[in-house]
Amino acid sequence: MEASVLQGFLFVLQPLHFLFLFIGVAGGIVVGALPGLTGSVGIILLLPFLFYIDPATAMVMLCGMFCGAIYGGSISAILISTPGTPSAAATLLDGYPMCRQGKAGQAIGIATIASTSGGIISTFCLIFIAPELAHIALKFGPDEYFALMVFGLTIIGSVSGKSLIKGLISGCFGLMIALVGLDPMTGNPRYSFGIPNLMIGFSLLPVLIGLFAVSQVFVQIEEQAKGIKLPKQQISNFFPGLRQLLKLFKVIIPSSLLGTAIGVIPGTGGAIASFMAYNEARRFSKDPDSFGKGNPAGVAAPEAANNGTTGGAMVPLLTLGIPGDVVTAVMLGALLLIGVQPGPLLFKESPHIISAVFAGLLMANVLILVLGALSVRLFPLVLRIPPAILFPLIMGLCFIGSFSLANSAYNMFIALVFGVIGYIMNKSGFPAAPVILGVILGPIAEDNLGRALISAYGDWSCLIQSPISLFFYGIALASIVYSLKRKPGQHTHPHKATE
Repeated sequence: MEASVLQGFLFVLQPLHFLFLFIGVAGGIVVGALPGLTGSVGIILLLPFLFYIDPATAMVMLCGMFCGAIYGGSISAILISTPGTPSAAATLLDGYPMCRQGKAGQAIGIATIASTSGGIISTFCLIFIAPELAHIALKFGPDEYFALMVFGLTIIGSVSGKSLIKGLISGCFGLMIALVGLDPMTGNPRYSFGIPNLMIGFSLLPVLIGLFAVSQVFVQIEEQAKGIKLPKQQISNFFPGLRQLLKLFKVIIPSSLLGTAIGVIPGTGGAIASFMAYNEARRFSKDPDSFGKGNPAGVAAPEAANNGTTGGAMVPLLTLGIPGDVVTAVMLGALLLIGVQPGPLLFKESPHIISAVFAGLLMANVLILVLGALSVRLFPLVLRIPPAILFPLIMGLCFIGSFSLANSAYNMFIALVFGVIGYIMNKSGFPAAPVILGVILGPIAEDNLGRALISAYGDWSCLIQSPISLFFYGIALASIVYSLKRKPGQHTHPHKATE
């Protein structure tokens, strides 16, 4: 294995191959930072060029785009409260408050270090334990997936802000949004009210852009009218001090491993992993009330987790030919187009491609650290653009990103509607993060619940027969009990709630 990785490095470090990797990473960061243009869009944009290079080089370039896009989403999340990718939705919960405190450079630095660490840790997991992880993933059936989603929904308690009740209402609203469209089991329309567009439901991307990006533009316009301005950003402290770094690595390492494990399970992805990591970081923090107000661990945990999914998602893709998330699904199509057939035989028939992937993923994450450090002084310059230019520019990118999902003006309208809803929620104290959790997890939970009941001929006891399912139900119950105990305690410290 060591010889294989070494051969991969000798391949990747050749000037031409390294140039393609650099283009992939840099392009991925740009694509990820633009609202609505996810890693899958970046890979699609690369497809015309992949036909003219050899498969191993194409794989290296795809790995660079994959990793760069996941990291790039954190930049816009921190600077303008607009997650460039769905997996960065948890990053803005503490990243944007840090930006408002004048710590944009520190927040981006923490995100960069956490992203690099998460990507490298997950790549080593891919290198050394890929077949074993793939076997574990194969044990997940519909009932196990449903139990995992139930646990995921308990995270609502950790991202509810000051009011658990309002958080639960927001989460239920997200689940209601997920119900709009066709029933996945029967094909009957639900809550479409005879409107054809509503029969396809609400796509995640326009809802995400509306709730976080468009609504934030409305909030910023209101604050500008009141004379409220962001403080000048401090860019001198990009790298945290040694003491803070050691403290953050207590969060980064377990979050990276959690992200890798979630990434291995097909059909999950970075958004689920980042919220789960955020939840666990807050649960085990000595000061959980500081989360959501600019806690550096609230940036490090989700960024380590969502970049940890990059190596994890490659496990089922390379070993079984099963994509782990949306981006790897597009990557699977790209591999087939360039003549690479993922699966167990790939390791035996094309070891040079596998070694190039291993080295490419490691070098891509190193490049993220280098490019992040070199560009950190440039990123906050976005905040110095006059509001009269910046706000229309952000709105334009939001609408372009929404339109690009299916070349549909309807998605632009959805982004605007949810922008208004997000603004009203913001002014009323209802958190937006639980809505996104409901929209993401609701359809997955419903689909797997239906599949589990169909395979068990309607016997509901099938949901509690698997040890894996019982494990997830147990930690879900523990998470609920923890949230209920923690929330009332906040009222005994009113001074902390107003910090």
